[in-house]
Amino acid sequence: MPLQPDQLKVTTLGPCRYKSPLPMSTQVGDGVANFVADDRRILVHPEFHADQFPADSPQDILAFELAGPRETIFFDPAQTRVALVTCGGLCPGLNNVIRSLVFELEHNYGVHEILGIRYGYQGLNPDQARPARKLTSESVDSIHHFGGTILGTSRGPQDPATTVDMLQREQIDILYCIGGDGTQRGAHQIAAEIGQRELPIAIVGIPKTIDNDIQYCWRTFGFVTAVAEAEKAIDRAHIEAKAVRGGVGLVKLMGREAGFITAAATLASGDANFALIPEVPFELHGPDGFLTRLQQRMEVRDHAVVVVAEGAGQHLLAKAHEAYDASGNRRLADIGSFLKQQINDHFKAGNHPVNVKYFDPSYQIRSVPAGTADSLFCEQLARQAVHASMAGKTDLLIGLWYNQLTHVPLAISTGVIKRLSPESQLWNAVLSLTGQEKTGAW
Repeated sequence: MPLQPDQLKVTTLGPCRYKSPLPMSTQVGDGVANFVADDRRILVHPEFHADQFPADSPQDILAFELAGPRETIFFDPAQTRVALVTCGGLCPGLNNVIRSLVFELEHNYGVHEILGIRYGYQGLNPDQARPARKLTSESVDSIHHFGGTILGTSRGPQDPATTVDMLQREQIDILYCIGGDGTQRGAHQIAAEIGQRELPIAIVGIPKTIDNDIQYCWRTFGFVTAVAEAEKAIDRAHIEAKAVRGGVGLVKLMGREAGFITAAATLASGDANFALIPEVPFELHGPDGFLTRLQQRMEVRDHAVVVVAEGAGQHLLAKAHEAYDASGNRRLADIGSFLKQQINDHFKAGNHPVNVKYFDPSYQIRSVPAGTADSLFCEQLARQAVHASMAGKTDLLIGLWYNQLTHVPLAISTGVIKRLSPESQLWNAVLSLTGQEKTGAW
């Protein structure tokens, strides 16, 4: 269904009665950083034909609210109690976000009651929770140099009513939810429960996933670092493949429903000959099948590198039943091991055995510290999350849209996986580089 302007309106807890403590200005040109007016917007679709306007009136334009510090805020910082939680799988940059949240809250807003919830949403269920960790700028000072999360994590939802009961009992005014689509779905359910009770508690999401599959978020933190690490795996697979006769380097990367990391790492490396992603189904056999294309490549160069996303080719694997993990994600069959066996069997049957070197660096990739680009991005996301929450905005996540940080209502962002379009310039670049659809193109 087409997006409607009303769906982009951000929920607020009430009027902003306090002057922001931030030393900022409303005057452009005075040499002082400026507050962001609440009516500033970023177009959802910035492209349009030169002879047409995007819409007939401002009310009809699809646009996100621009993130940034507001001149007046909803919460009194001295009386505000904050909690933050990290959920789902590990991702480079989690500790960076925790650190930046604490620094912005404590140093710039003067909030001194900051709690770190232990082990994801389980920490908001008294039957499963471990004591929350009090966070200060001193206690988080050096955590950004390490991978993982100092708070721990878990998968799976908790009862929103139970969660809100605990937030009330602990007198939490703001909850920051750091995680992927499942985490943000949970955040939206918590916000809905809070709305039903008409409580002044803000829920703000910070999207993380190396899969880069959050809707209306151009890039999620951790993605760039993951691509850099995946590129190393592809490069090493290439070295292994070239070192032996009939060498095939096979690399399986994360990407349950979206092939962004596979496509980006393939382009970054430049040494892959095949990239297989969930959005583009492929067949194994036949004149245009993957194994035939691979055989043609081997006849010309005697080595090849294949990169496959974990969610690719699932239609080829026999599954006894459809199963789901605690986060509600479909459990995937192992496409990497399956392809390794299929490649070996195909070439053995043709009396041309190959030497397959199989790499699965998934957990290694997601547990590394954030690289430079992600470190900068994490800091930006965290600061904007604090600005939004202190202004009483809720039920939203901080998104990146055409290089601008925005407020994205959770209702339109969750439950819909962003996928790589086969018609996109990104995928076209992959096909141009690999030549995987062209016979004898190598």
